[in-house]
Amino acid sequence: MVNKEYKRSENAQKIIDAMDKVHEKLIEFKKKMNSELVVLKDNKIVRIKP
Repeated sequence: MVNKEYKRSENAQKIIDAMDKVHEKLIEFKKKMNSELVVLKDNKIVRIKP
């Protein structure tokens, strides 16, 4: 079995880092506005209250 480490390009890593930041800001905003977060979980639409 070959253990191969996956390497991302610099641009791909920047996009992933930016999406992590967007996710954090979205959660922060939803808590601040006291609004529901709608997500897909186990092929069902779920509303999460902050």
